[in-house]
Amino acid sequence: MITRRYLLSSAAAFLFLSTTHGFARIIPGNGLPWQPNAGSPPAPVRPGPWKFFTADEASMVEAMVDRLIPADNLGPGGKEAGCAVFIDRQLAGPYGSADDAYMRPPFMPGTPSQGYQGPDAPAARYRESLKALDAHVKNGSSGKFFHQLSPAEQDKILADLEAGKIELKDKGFFALLLKNTMEGFFADPIYGGNRDMAGWKLIGFPGARYDYRDWIDKHNQKYPLPPVGIMGRTAWNME
Repeated sequence: MITRRYLLSSAAAFLFLSTTHGFARIIPGNGLPWQPNAGSPPAPVRPGPWKFFTADEASMVEAMVDRLIPADNLGPGGKEAGCAVFIDRQLAGPYGSADDAYMRPPFMPGTPSQGYQGPDAPAARYRESLKALDAHVKNGSSGKFFHQLSPAEQDKILADLEAGKIELKDKGFFALLLKNTMEGFFADPIYGGNRDMAGWKLIGFPGARYDYRDWIDKHNQKYPLPPVGIMGRTAWNME
């Protein structure tokens, strides 16, 4: 029989033998053998044309995110905060094609906690659902586009969409749109949304600051410093 003492002594001997043949390396000065952000750093979203949406799709999505997060005295709405831009860039990239998701059959209805279980990637879900929703809107409003409707009419359509009263093949499209809108409102600005850090300022989130030790014990006090994105602040960038 193998005793616990034998197992532990064998493991110690293995570790000793495996480390006796290692080779150490002395790195003088600041010559680190790697470069910062050498993995896969995110590319900042630049202003420009839509990458995924058509002009009509973009107008619809901008109007929808602006009703899901309407502007008020606390800050801008979803459109001004760049939520539609965030969604557009995500759909044009790996997220849109579900590169990091398992997309093989069999496809079966899942539980709410399992999320989407269908065969279509997010980009295909948006394209098909926006087309069907556009047809529904035009049919009920004498040919008007969604962004041409009044805010009350837009809210009614979104409420019906959430309640499942509008027939779409993708029953979970409203949940997907709402999730992506919130992501765009609170994600780091490098991805195109949360413009001017509107979402972070709204909830008092300080962003990617590296040191909070001076504030750990200061409960129920507003954090006085402005939020910082993962790209840092201009004043910190050294030539």
